[in-house]
Amino acid sequence: MHRVTLIPGDGIGPSIAESTRSVIEASGAKIDWEVHQAGMAGIDQFKDPLPKETLESIAKNKVALKGPLTTPVGMGFRSVNVALRKEFDLYINLRPAKSIEGVNTAFKDVDLIVFRENTEEFYAGIEHYIDAKKSAAETIGVVTRTGSDRIVRAAFEYAREHKRKMVTIVHKANIMKYTSGLFLDVGREVAREFPDIECNDRIIDNMAMQLVTRPQQFDLIVTTNLFGDILSDLCSGLVGGLGLAPGANIGYDAAIFEAVHGSAPDIAGKDLANPSAMILAGAMMLDYIGELEAAKRVRDSVALVLKEGKKLTRDLSPNRYVGTREFAETVVEKIKSFGKN
Repeated sequence: MHRVTLIPGDGIGPSIAESTRSVIEASGAKIDWEVHQAGMAGIDQFKDPLPKETLESIAKNKVALKGPLTTPVGMGFRSVNVALRKEFDLYINLRPAKSIEGVNTAFKDVDLIVFRENTEEFYAGIEHYIDAKKSAAETIGVVTRTGSDRIVRAAFEYAREHKRKMVTIVHKANIMKYTSGLFLDVGREVAREFPDIECNDRIIDNMAMQLVTRPQQFDLIVTTNLFGDILSDLCSGLVGGLGLAPGANIGYDAAIFEAVHGSAPDIAGKDLANPSAMILAGAMMLDYIGELEAAKRVRDSVALVLKEGKKLTRDLSPNRYVGTREFAETVVEKIKSFGKN
């Protein structure tokens, strides 16, 4: 039995979390869920967007699955998600982007992994106004050798373990010669320790252009925080959008798996959201805790439902669609049918 902290989240979060929970339980994995709140739900219940009870649960269980969170305006945290990453030093943001048969996209053979440094640079929170009139502001991006080394090393180790052939280091070292230059220098140093894996690098603007013209030339991408935030969403767009985009935040002592899209309050409670991203994040979580067969059943079942195209949510089939709950129930049926074969 694996004990996991479940944070349903805000907006559509509770509905997609409920759907994900039903799919994971159908997969055969034995999970003991501890449900805790954060974001606006945390404020409603505890007057705190990151309640102590939630943090203690994650610290104890080491694994969490999370729905989208709304960051309160003007109440301390710049982002609840960023605060969670800092609290547990979740320095790896891992985002897969793989084409799924049945999903209408410009490309049919994309298979990318993005490794984004998750704790430094412009998201480190070092910013301020530089005058009393607030007419100008300054943000300081901090890039360290240690932070660069550990994210690039994690990317190469993942590539070796999962038989990825090439790692592309993305940077802006031609202009940001010290911060991005340090990241590139460290990346090249680490790459020399992995001679079995091809390594190249791309400047961020050129990388964005090449991703939307010929994404198949890339395999695994590693980059800094801001660039990784942008490129991971771009890669999600190549394979169907954020509704199909799972993510993992991984550190030395804890990991939080999530749907990376927003809380979509405009459709909350309307049974319209696509739960696929959180379901696929649940599959990543199952891989992480060693439930490999259960994870495969979840992914295969989602892929089959999408391929058949008969019961899709509104974002994927605007004219003829099913709700969040029915989509999840269809995935559960597929999992059960796999068990009978």
